[in-house]
Amino acid sequence: MSVHAADPVSAAVAHAFRDERAIVLATLIRQAGDFQLAEDSVQDAFEAAVTAWRRDGVPANPGAWITTAARRRAIDRLRRDRSGANRAERLAELTRLEPPDEEELPMDDESTIVDDRLRLIFTCCHPALAMPARVALTLRTLGGMTTGEIARAFLVSEPTMGKRIVRAKRKIAAAHIPYRVPADDDLPERLRAVLRVVYLIFNEGYTATEGDRLVREELCEEAIRLGELLCRLMPDDAEVWGLSALMLLHDARRAARVDPGGRYIALDEQDRSLWDQGGIREGLARLERAVRLRRPGEYQLQAAITALQIHAPEAGATDWAQIAELFGALVTLNPSPVIELNRAVAVGLADGPAAGLALLEPLLRDSTLEHYQPLYAAHAELLSRAGDTVGATLAYERAIALTGNAVERAELERRLGALR
Repeated sequence: MSVHAADPVSAAVAHAFRDERAIVLATLIRQAGDFQLAEDSVQDAFEAAVTAWRRDGVPANPGAWITTAARRRAIDRLRRDRSGANRAERLAELTRLEPPDEEELPMDDESTIVDDRLRLIFTCCHPALAMPARVALTLRTLGGMTTGEIARAFLVSEPTMGKRIVRAKRKIAAAHIPYRVPADDDLPERLRAVLRVVYLIFNEGYTATEGDRLVREELCEEAIRLGELLCRLMPDDAEVWGLSALMLLHDARRAARVDPGGRYIALDEQDRSLWDQGGIREGLARLERAVRLRRPGEYQLQAAITALQIHAPEAGATDWAQIAELFGALVTLNPSPVIELNRAVAVGLADGPAAGLALLEPLLRDSTLEHYQPLYAAHAELLSRAGDTVGATLAYERAIALTGNAVERAELERRLGALR
């Protein structure tokens, strides 16, 4: 949805789409019990807003206007479609909830969760769905991520991920899975999926899959905010603190990751005086709290790796051997080709490029990483360090072809040019 500075209505609709869509959509899904109906009706409401707001002016509460309009579109669709399952029940529920004005409906009051967005993430992470499906569906519905961005996070093609999300929606509809805020006793069984959702929102914000920005600050800030709320909600869970620490430590380096002209700055070239020392102190304190709980987990290990990078007074003093050891522990805890890739890079920096390339070799034959740009960028860097200019050139060309982010592409092109 494009925004034109000279058109305040378009800007208001775009702002509402960015800030209100997820909550409106989840509210309507909860009321209508049908993902597709809710998505279609919300889309209808935003299209109607462009005309109505231009004619009548932007409402004082855009989110409430969209909620009401989407609900009415859903009622209209149900009245026209006489073949849908449970049509009468859904129509009765939506009609009963139809307000006389544009007041927002309150959320369910069954849970101690006080934040609407976090409530909805817990709601969407329903245990009746397999873990990958519930995480993907939640990211699509509430995470502000496209199907393509989610596909990249799961190392699958966009059509494959699209089919998975559709199947998850159908399962919810066919099994009549209730879409309501879980009670407090049900929160722990959903926490692992919720943490994964927040983690992947942050990852997409930290290094955007596509576009002309390296960082999508709004996603990073929302993920960090959700992490803070999770720390308050579940203060005895070590991984909650580990994830919060990880995000804060990464985000503390945000200002140093691109120069004033927008050029990518690698970690070993960053101006460390630009790092947010307050964010680093808070991140380290949260990591320490997680460790004191004595329940190790993947987010704590990742935060510890990031802490080691930050502790080094300069890039050359980074303890890559210990980082490689931690990545080895992480692979044991949570086997993943992406973690294996990071371990190979760390080993290459600790023990020399030949050692890293040896670990990278099986990953280059792994079909799940066939279109994963960081694999080829890492391969190119290790080959370059090993003196294989021809191999590094081919790997850089492959990485560039797979890169959708303009800042990353420019950096890879610069490295390729320097190699030649």
